[in-house]
Amino acid sequence: MLKCILYLAAIGAVSFVIGRLLPKSWLHEDRFPFRPFAFERQGRLYEKLRIKSWQNKLPDMSRLFKHLMPAKKMNGDTLRDLPLMIKETCVAECIHLLLPLAGLYCLRLWPGAGGIVVTLLYFLGNLPFVLIQRYNRPRLQRLCALQQRTGGKREATA
Repeated sequence: MLKCILYLAAIGAVSFVIGRLLPKSWLHEDRFPFRPFAFERQGRLYEKLRIKSWQNKLPDMSRLFKHLMPAKKMNGDTLRDLPLMIKETCVAECIHLLLPLAGLYCLRLWPGAGGIVVTLLYFLGNLPFVLIQRYNRPRLQRLCALQQRTGGKREATA
């Protein structure tokens, strides 16, 4: 069990560094897997899951490492960072999709029911973060498009 916990902590730390170093130009929010799927129905799926009410209760690396990531609060200063924020949702989604795949190694470190439970919990623990990115990215894209149409005026809100 301890090996699994140490392994998951290590891949979490390594994935954070990879996410910071990953060139944003490699990620395209308008292409698979980041573009919205038809079943998401323009975000209505996530509204049914009430993501807006619980997303801020989960840990957020941008609150912990403010100097490494753009702030998520919208104001006149952060509106210019919208394209970067959209790319950051792609980075976060990518990392939270890859973590459970790397977490499958726990099945080898802890054979049997314990490894299965840890792996399943690790997958379920990363899933909300993927959903949050898929919910927020189209909203940020709409805000960015509105900002571009209005010439970046402060009244551009989502």
